[in-house]
Amino acid sequence: MDASQPYPGFLGSILRDVRLAWRLLLDPRVPLLLKLIPPATILYTLFPVDFVPDLMPGLGQLDDLGILLLGLRLFILLAPQAIVRQHLSEMEAGSGTWRVVDEQRENGEIIIDPPYRIEK
Repeated sequence: MDASQPYPGFLGSILRDVRLAWRLLLDPRVPLLLKLIPPATILYTLFPVDFVPDLMPGLGQLDDLGILLLGLRLFILLAPQAIVRQHLSEMEAGSGTWRVVDEQRENGEIIIDPPYRIEK
């Protein structure tokens, strides 16, 4: 897998968008009104009235999937782009996860470097 593109392919881009949307939902800087888009798309899939009736197996679920993906993309596109870029760069850098540093102390302890930030 190429390091410059951690999520290759169509399914990989959906996975990246889901992770990004989750991070944006948890970010207090994203307006609350925008945070209503993902739940509204999920509610649409649960609502019994569809654009394409579910009479034909598979075809009726495709419009639900399309609405979910469209709602996800719309949420990301309407979110403040500086925040989106910040989360994307953090996702690519792998920050936000614990990592084991490749060195050991003299007494044999393994060093674990957790994510942190300094607030003023």
